[in-house]
Amino acid sequence: MLRPLPPLNALRAFEATARHASFTRAAAELHVTPAALSHQIRGLEDYLGHKLFHRKARAIALTPAGDLIYPGLNAAFQQVRQTMDLLDQSRDDRILVVSTPPGFTAKWLAPRLYRFLSANPEIDTRISSTQAFANFTTDGVHVAVRNGYAPFPGLFSERLFAARMLPVLSPRLLSELGGLASPNDLKRAPIIHDESLMGLADWPKWSDWFRQAGIDGDVDAGRGLRFNSADHALEATIEGAGVLLAHKALAYDDLRTGRLVAPFKVEATADRAFYLVCPRGHEDRPKISAFRAWIKDEVDRLGDAI
Repeated sequence: MLRPLPPLNALRAFEATARHASFTRAAAELHVTPAALSHQIRGLEDYLGHKLFHRKARAIALTPAGDLIYPGLNAAFQQVRQTMDLLDQSRDDRILVVSTPPGFTAKWLAPRLYRFLSANPEIDTRISSTQAFANFTTDGVHVAVRNGYAPFPGLFSERLFAARMLPVLSPRLLSELGGLASPNDLKRAPIIHDESLMGLADWPKWSDWFRQAGIDGDVDAGRGLRFNSADHALEATIEGAGVLLAHKALAYDDLRTGRLVAPFKVEATADRAFYLVCPRGHEDRPKISAFRAWIKDEVDRLGDAI
């Protein structure tokens, strides 16, 4: 016949007190008063018929009996804690938090994300849209899209696509301008700046594109409407507010559907690129691996179009 176990709360009280070597700290961990904790331990001592602690004026120490049973109880409770952690890990493995820049979210990720959700219904996907770089330690983010240069210290990274900038405008504005036969015709067109990208070091600007297109004579590259959000700049361009030097990938869907047109093939490029990043060592976690495979497939299917 199995010997009945002592009360579980009393065993927890003993294990915590022995681990902390303090009634006060153990009581705080277990959310009871020191007096209640002491009462539980005295009850355990009576049950076992052994003193478990030497009680001194300012300290406590284990008796030989306490020393004998502490390692096994500590290991047992540690195993219980680890077992309970499995539930949290299981729940966490179903949640994927993705941090992406707002313009990338609105104009590229959101229109495609349904395919990832359909293929991975078990993953609870949450998008955190911000210009700031995610802190993987404090922000609860699992994977992010960053615009910059590899390598990223401490992070695993995969290149998605480069900075490829070209002028785009609405068909209506193109008609109102009487067409744009050459890049020189942009001198008479209203222009729009996407400052969410232009503020980045080495990111192609209108002046870079004008120079690459070989525009003759002086041109004021600083004039025009300015937005600090790529999706807002693109929406204003769709409505005919001007010609935008747009990131080709972010403008892709609007070009594909005819909401925007690209009158010239000249592109301004930079060494910067969009990267998928996550903490090094986490890249093969199932939910992150699934997102990596999906987003790479989305990029590959578009090929040179972005």
